[in-house]
Amino acid sequence: MKLVFATNNKHKLDEVRSILGDRVEVLSLNDINCHDDIPETAETLQGNALIKARYIYNKYGIDCFADDTGLEVDALNGEPGVYSARYAGEQHCSEDNMNKLLQNLTGKTNRNAQFRTVIALIINGEETLFDGIVKGTISKEKTGDSGFGYDPIFVPEGHTESFAQMDSKQKNKISHRYRAVVKLCDYLKKK
Repeated sequence: MKLVFATNNKHKLDEVRSILGDRVEVLSLNDINCHDDIPETAETLQGNALIKARYIYNKYGIDCFADDTGLEVDALNGEPGVYSARYAGEQHCSEDNMNKLLQNLTGKTNRNAQFRTVIALIINGEETLFDGIVKGTISKEKTGDSGFGYDPIFVPEGHTESFAQMDSKQKNKISHRYRAVVKLCDYLKKK
């Protein structure tokens, strides 16, 4: 089975390919010569995932899936949430995003947070949604140099290391994206 993953994010693409293994051939937007900047204008993760998947399916007629992921921090009423990638501005700079988040948490004792991924799959025009959540806390400083995004400040529940201190295999076994992709895989096995 071939599916297009509607993303330009190489880190996400590598992570999903690693999780899916050889069960599904995952094509990138580059593989289908799509160089469009697909807008993410929804107010929810689910909405943005659907926008991206529908864009690819409608324009190219190819079965596909898309995701949107957000970091939701309790003490900030769920921020940055759907705005996680551009929390500190449209430049999508992970360093700036983390610095803003840490600054906004200054003096707050509740550092509970969760990463949530929503995947929208379209096969033969049929839409299906999957989600994955990993709970954890926001550390007071950045640690580790693996991963991407907020990984250096997110410590998953039951662990003492940040996502950025874990190797990709360890992270992929517990991540929000892994949990959503596992649900996607289970669904595809029944197709």
